[in-house]
Amino acid sequence: MTEFLTANMAPIIFVSMIVFLLSGYPVAFSLAANGIVFGLLGVALGQIPPQIFQAMPDRIYSIMASELMLAIPFFTFMGLILERSGMAEDLLDTIGQLFGPVRGGLAYAVIFVGALLAATTGIIAASVISMGLISLPIMLRYGYNPRVASGTITASGTLAQIIPPSLVLIVMADQLGKSVGDMYRGAFVMSALLISLYVTYIFLLTRLKPGWLPALPPEARVFREPDGRSGMRSLLVLTAVSTLIGILVCQFFLGDEALDKKITLSVMSGIVFAFIVSSLNRLSGLKLLSAMAEKVTFVLMPPLALIFLVLGSIFIGLATPTEGGAMGATGALIIALLRKRLNMTLLKQAMEKTMSLTTFVMFILIGARIFSLTFYAVNGHQWVERLLEAIPGGHTGFLIAVNIIIFALGCFLDYFEVVFIIVPLIGPVAEKMGIDLIWFGVLLAVNLQTSFMTLPLGFALFFLRSVAPKSVKTGDIYLGAVPYIFIQVIAITLIVAFPWIVTIGLEKQAPVDLDTIKIDVGDYGYESAYPSTQ
Repeated sequence: MTEFLTANMAPIIFVSMIVFLLSGYPVAFSLAANGIVFGLLGVALGQIPPQIFQAMPDRIYSIMASELMLAIPFFTFMGLILERSGMAEDLLDTIGQLFGPVRGGLAYAVIFVGALLAATTGIIAASVISMGLISLPIMLRYGYNPRVASGTITASGTLAQIIPPSLVLIVMADQLGKSVGDMYRGAFVMSALLISLYVTYIFLLTRLKPGWLPALPPEARVFREPDGRSGMRSLLVLTAVSTLIGILVCQFFLGDEALDKKITLSVMSGIVFAFIVSSLNRLSGLKLLSAMAEKVTFVLMPPLALIFLVLGSIFIGLATPTEGGAMGATGALIIALLRKRLNMTLLKQAMEKTMSLTTFVMFILIGARIFSLTFYAVNGHQWVERLLEAIPGGHTGFLIAVNIIIFALGCFLDYFEVVFIIVPLIGPVAEKMGIDLIWFGVLLAVNLQTSFMTLPLGFALFFLRSVAPKSVKTGDIYLGAVPYIFIQVIAITLIVAFPWIVTIGLEKQAPVDLDTIKIDVGDYGYESAYPSTQ
């Protein structure tokens, strides 16, 4: 028995950990208990030196001392303040009116607002519940198919997984030992692609099943001019002029600077110009802009400015993710104050929820560190490496197997749990195979996003069920998510087939030829101080 335990300690620990997790016992304590119990067993069997436990305090302290982990409470707090300040309601109302005249307009609005909420709140529960409370009754009232409506809301709510500043991308970068800024850059184009796939699906439905996604009736369109026009022409002119101003400012001040800086300055300049014009229009009473253009500007500009302020500062290297999160939290407080929604009740709720989520993440990470201490001590990482390298198909076989494993685990475990437990084991194997870890991290993040829409623990489905009207059947919510699960699979396939979707925004380092390196150290006065005797 002793020989069997000694020879198979790694797989025994791994299987034991899976059993504990699937039993429903708290993840953090399951991981820590497995690490300590099997660590003591390994010491008793002479397989692990007793000194291994002396490293445990240092591993735990290194988590608490990590500056990167501070980004989690900052971004969480930012999202909670914005969500509780009524931003979601205003966005859904305004964007719903903007797209209302178009068939499927409310569905387009939900996707667009879901992306904005993802980039500001970053909290899936908040996005799904807000859109479920506000949009779902309106969509049903105007004849939307319940499956299409519920599926669009749940899928759009999960965009917080992949759109920066996603908390998942922060911990993914930390576990893979990569830059958060690079992980954000890698996910940026992928996010746009995923949104485009959602929009394409809705567009195809409007052609195949037009009765499922009707346009808003004329009486429901509240932003109309006195002469009956929609005011869209004014909005398009303002958008075009603001874009042109942004490009001109960018070219004048930056010239040949990096693309990240150009995009950030261009967008911020356009936002400031649109905001100034709308403010002058309101104060002067000239009515140069339509009611639609003015409303869209005042509702969209603050969150858009905050998004590009935070992400832009990170992309151009002006701020670290933690500093960007601090700016975002401060910006959210300013927006809530300007909207006259900031009060002690809101602050207390946001701080309590932030503390709860941050504690949850940190305890899982501590448990994972304790588990990995024992697992690595018995060469568990080598066992996992041999196991994955034995998969037939090489590079392709490894990616298929890993994605299936992540997809399956995502059906039962929280995404933080999967990232902290599985990614440290498969990351080194991927790197050894020559796989770009930023690309790999984004691929896994898109895969984990799907877990929110799959049973039995599809949290987005349960969030929507908790606020959906009784007329919407639970089966409609589940079936409505199925097309979007297939869209996620298509997105994963596209990432694998076209890696440039992720790597296009990453800076390429010039290869270094070690044979051509010449180091000139000089004589530092050696010759004058010690002249040659020859």
